[in-house]
Amino acid sequence: MTSLATVVWEASQLGSLITALTRHTGLVFIETDVRRDAGPLEAVCAAHGLEAEPVMLTGETLDGQLRALPPGLVQVPGGYLGVVAVHGSTVRVLTPRLAVVRLPLAVLRDVLIAPAVGRINDEVAQLLDGCNIPARRRARAAAALVREHLRQVRLGTVWQLRVPPGVRFGWQFRHAGLRRRLLTCLGAHLAAFVLLLGAWQVLGTSVLRGQLETGWLLGWMGLLATSIPFRLLSTWSQGILAVGSGGLLKQRLLSGALRLDIDTVRQHGVGELLGRVIESDALEVLTLSGGLTTVLALSELLIVMGLMYWGAAPLLQPVALAVWLLLLGVGAYIYSQRQLRWTTLRRTLTGTLVERMAGHRTRLAQQAPAHWHADEDAELEQYLALSEALDHANVWLTALLMRGWLLVGVLTLAPVYVAPAMEPARLAVSLGCLLLGDQALRRMAGGVTQLAGAAIAWQQVAPLFHAATHRPECELFPAPVPTQAAATVLEAHHLVFDYPGRTAPVLRDCNFIIRHGESVLLEGSSGGGKSTLVAVLSGLRHPASGVLLAGGVDRATLGEAGWRRRVVAAPQYHENHILAAPLAFNLLLGRRWPPKSDDLRDAEALCHELGLGELLDRMPGGLMQMVGDTGWQLSQGERSRVFIARALLQGGALLLLDESFAALDPLNLQRCLACVLRRASTLLVVAHP
Repeated sequence: MTSLATVVWEASQLGSLITALTRHTGLVFIETDVRRDAGPLEAVCAAHGLEAEPVMLTGETLDGQLRALPPGLVQVPGGYLGVVAVHGSTVRVLTPRLAVVRLPLAVLRDVLIAPAVGRINDEVAQLLDGCNIPARRRARAAAALVREHLRQVRLGTVWQLRVPPGVRFGWQFRHAGLRRRLLTCLGAHLAAFVLLLGAWQVLGTSVLRGQLETGWLLGWMGLLATSIPFRLLSTWSQGILAVGSGGLLKQRLLSGALRLDIDTVRQHGVGELLGRVIESDALEVLTLSGGLTTVLALSELLIVMGLMYWGAAPLLQPVALAVWLLLLGVGAYIYSQRQLRWTTLRRTLTGTLVERMAGHRTRLAQQAPAHWHADEDAELEQYLALSEALDHANVWLTALLMRGWLLVGVLTLAPVYVAPAMEPARLAVSLGCLLLGDQALRRMAGGVTQLAGAAIAWQQVAPLFHAATHRPECELFPAPVPTQAAATVLEAHHLVFDYPGRTAPVLRDCNFIIRHGESVLLEGSSGGGKSTLVAVLSGLRHPASGVLLAGGVDRATLGEAGWRRRVVAAPQYHENHILAAPLAFNLLLGRRWPPKSDDLRDAEALCHELGLGELLDRMPGGLMQMVGDTGWQLSQGERSRVFIARALLQGGALLLLDESFAALDPLNLQRCLACVLRRASTLLVVAHP
C-alpha cells in the first residue's frame, strides 16, 4: 500500500492529470486545439473535450458513491487524486509519475470525512457534557452519535469523468461495453442454434438408420440441455444491450434538445415538439427490438442456406430462399413508404390537435362555432385512406411473404418427389431447412417492420441527435471581471445580425461602448431590433459579422459559461419561464444549485427588496415552496420580479433587462428600479418610449 501524499496531483497539474487519466482508463480522448491546466475543474475538463459530472458525497452512501466514481477526480488537501478503479476495499489511483498504485478505501474515506468529523466531535462533546452518561459508556455513545450525524452530512464533491454525449455514437457504444455485449448476444444465439441443429441431426440420423438406442437419445438430450445456458446468455445480453443503448440514446437526445438553435425551437409548435418526444421512445424500442431480431434471424437464414447444400435440392432451394428474401425486402420497402405517409399525416393531426387544445379558449371566444370543425372531416378522410393502404401492405407482408415460403419451399422439392431414387436423409435435411427458414423469415419480417417504424421515427429525432454534436465554446482562460470605474465592460464594433430568410439585417453596423458604472436606457419602436440586440449581447444569438467584446475578450475566448458569468440578461416575459420547482431554484437557477446558506440568505434579502416579502410570508414553504404549473401560481408582476431577482443573483458585470418593468405597477416599479440601480454595477434597460 502507498501513502496518500505520494499520489496527490497539484492543482497546477490538473490538465495533465485529466489527460493521463482519460488515456489510461480508455475514455475517448478528443483532441482539441486548447489545453488548460488551471481554473475551474469543469472548464479544464471541457478544454480537454470531456465532461465532469459533480457528485455530492454524503456519509450514508459514501462507499457506494466512491465505487461508482471511476474514472474520476477527488479533491484532497494539496490537490487532486485521479481514481482509476475501485475493487473491494482498495482504490487504484494514478500517480504523477503515471504509475497506478493501490490505496485502502478506508484511507480515502477518512480524508473525506475528516473536516466533518472534527466539527461533529465538538458538537457531540457539548451534547454529552449535558447528559449523565457513565464514563465507560461515553466513548461508545460518542462514536454512535458521530456515525449517525455523518450519515446525513454532505462531505464534499467528487467529479466523474465521461465523454460528452455529442461524440461519435460508436465510440460511446464501445466505451460503455455494449459492443462486447452485442457480440456475446450474437455468439450465444448462434451457439444455441447450432447445438439445436446438432441435436436434431443426431436424432434424425439414428432414426433414419433404424438405430434408435439409449446412447443416441442421451446425446440428443445432452445437446438440447447444453443449448439452454446459451439461450439464457443470449437473452440476458439482449436485456443489458437494450438498457445500455437506450440510456445512451436518451442522453444524446436530451443533450441535443438542450443545444437546439433558438430559431429552430421557435419555428416548431408545441404539437411538433411533443411529437418528437413521442417518436424518441418509439425509436428506442423499435430500433433495439427490430434490429436485434433482424440480425439474429438473418444469421439463422445464412446458416440454413448453407445447410441446404446437403439437402435434396442443393441449388434450387437456396436460390428460391434468396429470391424470397428479395421479395420480402421489396414488400418491406412498400410497407415503409406507406407507413411514412401515414405517420406524417398522423403527426400533423397530433400537432394540430395540441395547438387547438392550447388555444381552445381563444378559439371559443373569437371563432364562430360553424368553423370549429371545418377541416377535421377532410383530414380524417385522408387519414382513413392512408390507413387502408397501410393495412393492405401489411397484409401482403405478414400474410403472404411471411407465410408463403412454406408453399414455395415445398414446390422446390417437387422434382425430388418424382425422382426414381429419393434419399430419405437428404429429403429430411431439406424439410428441416424449410421449417427453420420459415421460422427465421417470420421473425425477420417482424423485425423489418419494426425497423421501418424506427426509420420513420428517426426522421423526427435526427435533428435532436445531430444537435448534440455541437460542442459549446469552452473558456480558454479566466479573464478578469472589470471592476475599475474606467474599465470597459462591453463593446461592439460594426455588429451585424440577420435572420435566415430575411433580405435586410436587423442590426447593421452597430457600434457602442458600455463602461463600468454606467446605466443605459435603450428605447425604440416594436420590431426595431431591441430584443435581438439583447439576445446577441447575452450570447443567445451569434452575430453574422462584427466584433463583440466583454472586458476586452471575445466570446470564443471566454466560452459560453464565461460569457454568461459576465453578461447577465433577463429576457422578455414571453421568453422567460418559471419552472415547476421550488422558488429558491427559480431564483438561483443561474448561480448555483444545490445552494449554500449564503445563497439562500441573499435570495431572501433580494426578494424583500423587490417587494416579494409578502409573497414569501404567504407561502407555507417560503423559499422552498413549489411554484410553476404544479405549484404556487405567481402573478405576472411577481413573475417579472422573480426574473429580475434571478438575473441580479448571478452577479454579472453587466445586467440586461428587456422590458422587465412593463408589468409592474408604479409603486413596485419605483422599488424595483431603486433595487436594480443599487445592486447592478453596470446596467442596460430596454423599454418602449
